[in-house]
Amino acid sequence: MDRFLLLLSCMLIFTYHPQRGADAQSMFTIRNISISLEPGSNVARGTNVTVRCQALVSSSGSGTLSREYTIYKDSIVVYTKTSSSSGDLIYRLFDARVFNTGKYKCMINIEGKRLTSEAKKLSVTGLSTPLLNLKTAMISEGEELTARCTAPGETGAIIFYFYDGTKEILEDRVNSNQSEVKLRFNSVGIHKLYCSYTVFVTPQSFPSDKSGTMTIIVKELSIAPVLEIFPYSKIYEGDRLDIMCGIRDLMPEMQGNVHLYLSRGTQLLSRGNTNVNHSMIALAKDTEEFECRLEMGNVVKVDTKKVAVTELFSVPTLSMSPSEVFQREYMTLSCKSDSFALERIHRDDLIYTMDPPESLLVQKSTGVFVGKALLYDFNYTCIAQAKGIRKYSRLLTVRPKVTVSTPRISVAGRAVLGRPFKILCQSDTGSLPINYTLLQDYEQLSMAIVKMPFEQALFTITINHPGDINKFMCEAKNSQREGPLSKRLDATVVVPLSHPTLTVIPNFLEIAEGDHLFLICGVKGTPPITFKWYRDDSNKPIFTTTSDKNNTDYQIQALGKDDSGSYYCEALNYANNVVRSAPVTIEVRLALWKKALIGGFCLLVLGVLVVAIVLCFRSKRGKREAAAELSVKPSSPKSDDSLTVSLTRDTEVNNAAPGKVEMVDISVWSERPPQTGNDEESSMVSNEPDVEYTEVVHPQPTDISRAPLRKGTETVYSELQNSPHGADDAPGYGSVEYADLNVEQHEMNHYPVEHTNFQDLPVPVD
Repeated sequence: MDRFLLLLSCMLIFTYHPQRGADAQSMFTIRNISISLEPGSNVARGTNVTVRCQALVSSSGSGTLSREYTIYKDSIVVYTKTSSSSGDLIYRLFDARVFNTGKYKCMINIEGKRLTSEAKKLSVTGLSTPLLNLKTAMISEGEELTARCTAPGETGAIIFYFYDGTKEILEDRVNSNQSEVKLRFNSVGIHKLYCSYTVFVTPQSFPSDKSGTMTIIVKELSIAPVLEIFPYSKIYEGDRLDIMCGIRDLMPEMQGNVHLYLSRGTQLLSRGNTNVNHSMIALAKDTEEFECRLEMGNVVKVDTKKVAVTELFSVPTLSMSPSEVFQREYMTLSCKSDSFALERIHRDDLIYTMDPPESLLVQKSTGVFVGKALLYDFNYTCIAQAKGIRKYSRLLTVRPKVTVSTPRISVAGRAVLGRPFKILCQSDTGSLPINYTLLQDYEQLSMAIVKMPFEQALFTITINHPGDINKFMCEAKNSQREGPLSKRLDATVVVPLSHPTLTVIPNFLEIAEGDHLFLICGVKGTPPITFKWYRDDSNKPIFTTTSDKNNTDYQIQALGKDDSGSYYCEALNYANNVVRSAPVTIEVRLALWKKALIGGFCLLVLGVLVVAIVLCFRSKRGKREAAAELSVKPSSPKSDDSLTVSLTRDTEVNNAAPGKVEMVDISVWSERPPQTGNDEESSMVSNEPDVEYTEVVHPQPTDISRAPLRKGTETVYSELQNSPHGADDAPGYGSVEYADLNVEQHEMNHYPVEHTNFQDLPVPVD
């Protein structure tokens, strides 16, 4: 039992303390990390360098932290170590070399937390002197030499160089400090051999010094190629040449390893092992070098010879006359060799032919061929031959010219009167160059030469009359012959616009509402013409049209008062000149039916006014007569018997109460001078006495009980004699009225004065 309790206690202890240690390790922070180089950043080759990585870490608890250190050189990992110690990490570089040059930095990693130091650069200077080792110092021609070059103590990427004198013969790149190579020498004799190397530390390179120089002797082999040519001198074309390529001092042990090659220039004539023979006819081009080449392993030996071959005759030349020829015109081709070997042949021994045979040329004499030029380009070759030797002339390409066609003359763009424009003269066919001449009534004006395919003959002219355009022609020539003439120039001459007018139909004085208005714009100039109509100085046209005539119209239908305004038009043609007409002011009057309606209304108003005036005038006169009837004035001292009585007129009758009169018959007649004024005005016009007869028809009452005793209509005749207005009564001029006063008095009783409403009449207008 005690043992069990002891075992349980141990288990608890072991399970409890690691947990506490883990908690302690989890509480830390990396405060700083730095790297240093000892004894310094710049050291010489062979120095022991210490790279020290120092980390400053703060933690809680007594537990230890697992630290992982990593050292980088130029971002490449060179050392890694895990430690639980808080001491510095030491990375040692024993016997430092140039390869150790670079930027170093340190990184620490604790439970996933990382911190990297700043980089420090280490520079190591100095390289060891290379060592050159050779297996032998003497070799035979073609034999390989083994050489070794060593860079003592150096590491890294190294390139070794081998030199023969000042000439580099080999380069070898290795990742070690030595290079072993096989060397071959192209020539026999003494050779001076040395080596050097270069260490590459990105991005720099560090070259070493040269090694010691060693002497190499290369012995020549006795074996050699032999080249023989028969004959070797005074060789003419057509002679046979015998050529032999062999080997001198061939030893039996070398057989089977030797190869021979016979060539002339770049042409391989033959090949073999021990002996090569070749036979050929000598030509002038055989003056090139012949070569016999021997190859045995790495040994290459050659023997060369040149032969001089004299031409039997020179290469023929082919020429044409004339130098330029047109299609289907006759031409002459001449084939001729300029030099001969007179000791071997004569001039007559040469035979000339043309190639190809389908050239359709006929031989006129030795080397002379005649025929027509074809319609297309053709290549001709002449062949001269004698004693089996054939020589070809250089290729002659005959390009027959095409006769220029009749030129066409036209205007480039538009011809505007009074302005410069261009005339184009062009032929559809014809070989270049072509000379174009512009003529005016057969008189030469100017000339243009077309040399390129897309070039044009353009002439700039100016005319002042439209008819002058038909006077121009052009001539085209591409030979010495007279060239064809074009037709006369037929083109439209654009006359600039002038004299713009704006015509209004109907007459602008007779324009009324509802009418159709035509604004006709006319101009002098060449159509097509673009017309624009404007209203009231607006910048935007109200109507635009293009016409092939010199005038056109703009129609406004069913005119209204809002169509009144100032109108003008502009015209534009291809001359690009804008002309403007004078403005025309349009005033739209009232329609005829409106005028008639207004006139009728005015007449109606006038009639009503006239009736009112007449009524007023009569009312006024009736008032005066009523006043005269009611009052009797005494006569002047000179005529006491005269009595003026004013009788009431029919106005009184009209003013009677309507309920008391059912039927009224009134007849008034008078004899007065024809005048329209009142009595006072009449008296001022004439001094003669006026006599007025008035028939007064008095209405009869309808009331029987109140009817007077007499029946019928009574007539009262009165004679009124008026004196001039404002003058004293003259003798003999008086006013006498004869009336039946009783009757009048009886009738007046029926119409009381208070029923006469004179104040209701309109005031008369003088």
